Order: sequence, then C-alpha cells, then structure tokens
Amino acid sequence: MEYKNIVLPNYDHCILGTVTSILKHYNVETNHKSSEKIDEILEKNNYKNVIFLILDGLGEHILNNISKEGFLKKNQIDLVTSVYPSTTTAALTTYYSGKPPYETGWIAWSQYFKEYGRALDMFSHNESYLREPLKNPIIDVYKTVVNYKSIFEQIEESATDVKAYEIQPEYADRRAKRSIRANNIDEIIMNIEDLCKNPDKKFILAYSDNPDGILHKYGTDSEEAKNFVIETEEKIKKMCQNFNDDTVLIISADHGHKNVEKAYTLLDYPEIQECLIMPPSLESRVLSFWVKEDMKEIFVDRFNKIFEKEFWLMTKDEFLNKYHFLGYGNKHYKVDDFIGNYIALSVDGSMIRLETFLAEGKPIKKSTHCGLSKEEMEVPVIVVSK
Repeated sequence: MEYKNIVLPNYDHCILGTVTSILKHYNVETNHKSSEKIDEILEKNNYKNVIFLILDGLGEHILNNISKEGFLKKNQIDLVTSVYPSTTTAALTTYYSGKPPYETGWIAWSQYFKEYGRALDMFSHNESYLREPLKNPIIDVYKTVVNYKSIFEQIEESATDVKAYEIQPEYADRRAKRSIRANNIDEIIMNIEDLCKNPDKKFILAYSDNPDGILHKYGTDSEEAKNFVIETEEKIKKMCQNFNDDTVLIISADHGHKNVEKAYTLLDYPEIQECLIMPPSLESRVLSFWVKEDMKEIFVDRFNKIFEKEFWLMTKDEFLNKYHFLGYGNKHYKVDDFIGNYIALSVDGSMIRLETFLAEGKPIKKSTHCGLSKEEMEVPVIVVSK
C-alpha cells in the first residue's frame, strides 16, 4: 500500500545536523552531516555564549498554527525532520549524544531488555507495564549497556577553554557535570541570563518539557497550548533583547505533535495475539513485534486486514536496512534486541496501546507523536543573534 502525506526522516537534513554543527563549532570529531546554515552563523563570530534551547514538542505545524508571524518564525532559518521514531527518547538522546538512534540504541519510550526479562521505560527506568522501579538489579543497563558519551563531555574534552552546562527539570537524569535544575520556562530563562553574565566561554543546553506536556494533556488546538507558546515566545524575545553580540541562541524541538483520533488495544484481537511470542514494545505509534517463526505470513495477513490503512507494517530488515529509519553509522549492538522481526509505524492518527492482561496501558493522551505525519516529523530551527 502506498502511504501519502507522510514524512520520512532525512538524516542529511534533520535534528542531528543541528547538534552536529554545535559539536563541529567546538572542534569535536563527528562522522555526521552538519547544518550548513548553522555552520555559517557559528563561523561568523567566536561566540562567548552558545545557547541551545530545546522546546519539547514545538513542531513546525504547532508553531505555524499558533504564531505564524511571531518572533520565533521571524528568526527561523530552517525546517528539518526529526529522527525516527519522532519521540523524545530517540530525539533528545540524539541531541545529548550527537548520534542517531541507530548508534545509541535509544529508540523509544519502552524497550525490552533481555538482561532483566522486562520492558523498561527508558527515561524513568521503570518497568513498562506495572510502572514500578526494578528492585536491586545485578547490573545497571543504563551504565553498562545503553551508555554513551554526552556532548557536554565531548565539547569540554575538545575545547578545553569552554564550560558546558545543562539546564533541565529536576526529575531528569544528569548528563553534564555542570547541571542546573529548572522546572519551567521562567527558571530556564533566569538561569540562562545568569550564566551569560559570567566571563567564561560556555555552551548551554536548556531543555523545556513543554509544550509537550501541555499538548499531551490538552491537544494541539487547545487554548492551553496556544497560551504557552505565545507567552514563551514573548519571554524569549525579551531575553534576547538583553543579549550582547557575543551570544547566539539556537532554538529547536525534538519532534512535533498530532491529535489522537483512534486508540486500539491488541487485547481485543486474539487472532493477532496468537501470532506473538511476547507483547509488543516501543510506543503506541511505532510498535515492535516478536512473531512466531511459523506464523509470520499469517501475522502479516491478519494485521494488515485490520490496520493497513493506519499502520505501515514492515520487516525488521526493511526498517533498518532498506529505509534506514534509525539512521546510519556504527549500529549499537542492542538494536537487534530492541527491534522484533516486524515493526508497525503509524501513518494516520491512530495508536495501539501497549498493555497486557496484567496491567492496563497508560492513559490515552489528547495528542502524541512517534508517527510519520508532517505534524510529528517536521521541526523548525530558529537562530537569534546580534
């Protein structure tokens, strides 16, 4: 079946290029393609302060719908795709590592670890179905299996005169040795302004978990989302007016958002459950399936009869090697564990809940991401400097 109105990740012109340009500016060796537009800006000035602000969920279509003539759009220099899956786990880790999901093994919200015999929520470290922390694991997979060198460490090793900072919510894992907690946009801006007053040469990555949280709760067309974007835009504009010419601000997102139109559960389809070795994992709009060897053709036929118009089903080989959805480079050895022999990608507004008869799936959100729609895949790149 031919799917229209979808956007595939373009690893020559995606969010990976944004962070690659930052690494390149600090002389970090990388094998990935940088953004020519950002390269040109960073080469113009030996900036004392390079700030990268990530507004989670602020996709191109969210910004267009809410503030098409605003400050952010007026300073937009590019439109890029997210990585795939278009989700915070994959995209933020791309920003934090300077590598695509193919190289980090950070693919989606819930990934199955054979080391524990459990699917884990990657950011919270909780067991995915019961949503409980693991008790006294013998090894820590985050330190030994899916660990990576952060861009903060890479930058400070390559540019020894630069101090690298992260600003992020209290609950987030620390990735930089200079980590500052900020739980809303006001605290983020306050800390950016304070850091810029210091004489040191610095890189600052600041992460806001909104508008993503607001979009999930209220939807893309909500007044809550509109108010957040407009108010945040004004606060950023005011902050930028106080910058000197030694400071450059890069603003982007990890992915966009799309309203949920329909939610399924595989518990309603015993004919599909019969084909599976274990429950699917990853996310509700990109699902990895471990299918019994003698039921592969049956599974494909049964799944497509129900979901073909809403989900693009493909083999693991097609996903990784034909379409290169996770990107290119040195494949992380766990990718083959995390991806089953089939994978289904949302091409519409539907989702399939990840749940078992032991634990109900997570609440259905008004809006979400991880699919292939333009709304989820297209991300603005904004640069403000004097």
